[in-house]
Amino acid sequence: MSDNAPLAVVTGASRGIGYELARRFAAHGFDLVINSEDGALAAAAEELRAAPVDVRAVQADLRTEAGVEELYVAVTSTGRPVDTVALNAGVGQGGAFVDTDLADDLAVIDLNVVSTVRLAKRFLKEMAARDEGRMLVTSSIAATVPGSFQPVYNASKSFLQSFVQALQEELKETGVSLTSVMPGPTETDFFRRAGMLDTRLGRMRKDDPAQVAGQAFDAVMSGKPKLVTGSAATKAQGIADRVLPDRLKAAAHRRVAEPGSGRKAG
Repeated sequence: MSDNAPLAVVTGASRGIGYELARRFAAHGFDLVINSEDGALAAAAEELRAAPVDVRAVQADLRTEAGVEELYVAVTSTGRPVDTVALNAGVGQGGAFVDTDLADDLAVIDLNVVSTVRLAKRFLKEMAARDEGRMLVTSSIAATVPGSFQPVYNASKSFLQSFVQALQEELKETGVSLTSVMPGPTETDFFRRAGMLDTRLGRMRKDDPAQVAGQAFDAVMSGKPKLVTGSAATKAQGIADRVLPDRLKAAAHRRVAEPGSGRKAG
């Protein structure tokens, strides 16, 4: 990698919002270190190099401490300061809590929460020491809703919201900015991996990941603290969720996330 371009790190970058984020960074002249656990990462890296920028792909499972360390070592081995980190990797798990496997529930926490804390600790220490840098965390509009039939996922996103807002206060007198983005249902592989294709959420029309990523990129580059991303409908939902009682939101979430609700709707 050369030293002339700014460097961005994007996790969950093989497809979906993460890939579209990486594409935005590349289009704006950023060299990249991208990460995902799956084999599609190599093809994504090759496509991104067409920008043309330098792209280093690190296939590692961030649910594990070893995977986090592998990514961090790959970034530090560039010998370059990181301008922007986009902590976007995440996974969901649908179904009633009493029916889901504990291992699957803990995997959601390990990726969405634990890996974010581990990577934020590493990168923010360095950014604070330099007094510059940007961090983007992909939360979700689900952070504002008690997630009936998605309880661990929604709670993990609530953690991220609180985490980012606390760090914003801690770092407000520095040159480091943190941005939390809150997408709604987006056209990605999320619902298949979460086992939710038979739900109303799984079957409903979803936002374009390129639109979501474009808004997220603009938000982090401008230092915006928080943004609901996606369509006008998603933004309207974000406004409604600020005022509706949690009990009503939990009941509404049940209607769209309960297994089989998509078949009932049809």
